[in-house]
Amino acid sequence: MSLITETTPSRADATAASAAKLVWDPKPMVIGCAVLSLFYIGVRIYEQVFGWYAGLDSFSPEFQKYWMTILYIEEPLELISFLGIIGYLWKTRPNDLATVAPREELRRIFYLLNWILVYGLAIYWGASYFTEQDGTWHQTVIRDTDFTPSHIIEFYMSYPIYIIIGVGGFVYARTRLPTFGSHGYSIAYLLLFVGPFMIFPNVALNEWGHTFWFMEELFVAPLHWMFVFFGWFALAVFGVSLQILGRIKELCAGYEDVVGLEPAE
Repeated sequence: MSLITETTPSRADATAASAAKLVWDPKPMVIGCAVLSLFYIGVRIYEQVFGWYAGLDSFSPEFQKYWMTILYIEEPLELISFLGIIGYLWKTRPNDLATVAPREELRRIFYLLNWILVYGLAIYWGASYFTEQDGTWHQTVIRDTDFTPSHIIEFYMSYPIYIIIGVGGFVYARTRLPTFGSHGYSIAYLLLFVGPFMIFPNVALNEWGHTFWFMEELFVAPLHWMFVFFGWFALAVFGVSLQILGRIKELCAGYEDVVGLEPAE
């Protein structure tokens, strides 16, 4: 049984209304990936220049100038960005989930796929690149503060950024797509953003352990296991993909004229 409901306006009217929009516009994805990567490349260059120069002694004026200043700026900006994006998506949510035209729904699905891809790239930079860099830094430099140069970039910059993108994509799906907004919650999508999100609260446990236990910075240390556990939740993207592909198949079957495809023989 198809989940597409025929309502007024007619299918012809729905087709005409959505035909002017591209079903898939890759520009947001390309721009998002490019901006994110260029930003992090710039951050990495900053680390290279000021890590050894001003990042070894947290009591030095240089450390306060070149590293703590970043912390004091990034945290409020990330909170404002999080509230702004979620508030905007909720405020501008459409009221047509029950009557959204098939082509328009397909366009929104591809927009969500763009969002998920940028989210995946953000997770790579935060939970992979900067996380592994952090272990290398702390195997080389003895910390004298929890707010090390590596942590200021990894924990308090890259993690909140991918959390903002991940939660934003979830809210977009809940407010724009019937598959995720009208049929209960998608367990797979909940896992996809809740798991990586929980890496951030786990930072508190990690820093508490490093403060009270003298331990080597090994990736296999028990204190780091929860980072891996929550990171594995990103595998839920395959469940989300199956839901999306199933809906795309349903939208296209018998509605080729609406979504802009050639009828199947």
